[in-house]
Amino acid sequence: MDRLMAMRVFSEVARSGSFTATADTLEMSRAMVTRYIGEMESWLGVRLFQRTTRRISLTHAGEQALLRCEQIVSLAQDVENEAAPDDGVLRGQLRVTCSTSLAYAFLAAVLRDFLAMHPQLQIDLNVNDASLNLVESRVDLAIRISNTPDPGLVTRPLALCESVLVASPSYLAARGTPQQPEELTAHDCLGYANFGRSLWTLTHSDGTHRTVQVRTRFTANEATVLQQAALAGGGIAMLPTYLVRSLLNTRQLVSVMDDWRPQALTIHALYTTRRRMATQTKALLEYLIERFEANAFD
Repeated sequence: MDRLMAMRVFSEVARSGSFTATADTLEMSRAMVTRYIGEMESWLGVRLFQRTTRRISLTHAGEQALLRCEQIVSLAQDVENEAAPDDGVLRGQLRVTCSTSLAYAFLAAVLRDFLAMHPQLQIDLNVNDASLNLVESRVDLAIRISNTPDPGLVTRPLALCESVLVASPSYLAARGTPQQPEELTAHDCLGYANFGRSLWTLTHSDGTHRTVQVRTRFTANEATVLQQAALAGGGIAMLPTYLVRSLLNTRQLVSVMDDWRPQALTIHALYTTRRRMATQTKALLEYLIERFEANAFD
């Protein structure tokens, strides 16, 4: 048995919670994943997972084994990176995570361009609006939108993320267009569960701040869902400009109260405090810095 590969398979199953997802990620059959886990359990003499028809979970012995296995796998990856030919060719796999809306509107195309420049490289993009533990999830680089990034991670600001209040023309024709923040209380608003939700703070062009408790009959934890609800005439939404810029240009959505703007956030690249960043991760970070600087998030 290839014990290093077995540890990689075990770590991936523990991360994803799925034999099928692990097979897809590692590009092997589900039967091979099952075989590696079975042989590893025989090797260690313990049961690593509790299996039911709905889910799998680590046993106590599995939790103890996982930490050591991840350390060994990480060390092996470092050895491979350091031993790779110094020919400037990027190899291996990078794990990246970001929000759904940013992946949809911007990052997927950027990563496609980066892969075109490095044909021997692979990227696994985890699209998730929740903050992942980068060590446990073995993520190399996280792209997050926040003004309070995790202090335990290395942070590199990439761009400012502005937001705007938008609604469909049909909604505004039926309900009217608010001119002042207080008028929002008479409207149906679409709330982002992870930020603001029903309490919206707006800043006027003259620097005046106003906080309003809005009525959010529909909330979601993902911005592209709110975008679709706004397009369907569901109400007024607070959305990042990178997501709605094209819809504003085509008048499928209309900006509301242009003199009042939501709080701006910052797009950050986050990574763990390692002794030395892998060449692939460093190259991707430098490329992202260039692309974000070239893109106008207004």
